[in-house]
Amino acid sequence: MDAVQLAAAASDTSTPVHGLRSVASLRALVESLELRQVEEALRLGESWSTIAAALGVTRQAVHKKYAKRLSHVDPIERGQ
Repeated sequence: MDAVQLAAAASDTSTPVHGLRSVASLRALVESLELRQVEEALRLGESWSTIAAALGVTRQAVHKKYAKRLSHVDPIERGQ
């Protein structure tokens, strides 16, 4: 099932258990996509503050969520 189908199933309240399963699947998909985007942003040299602003959270929140998971990411050389 693709993201559009998951979203449709998640918004359909006629079968709540199916809808909840779809919500859980969407949550997992979003988490995976967010991780990939944060990883690439860091690799390209973006700051935690810039990433946090894009996600609408604090720098501390995004750093706490991802710093240990992405300790292997080396930013590209940008004069830093």
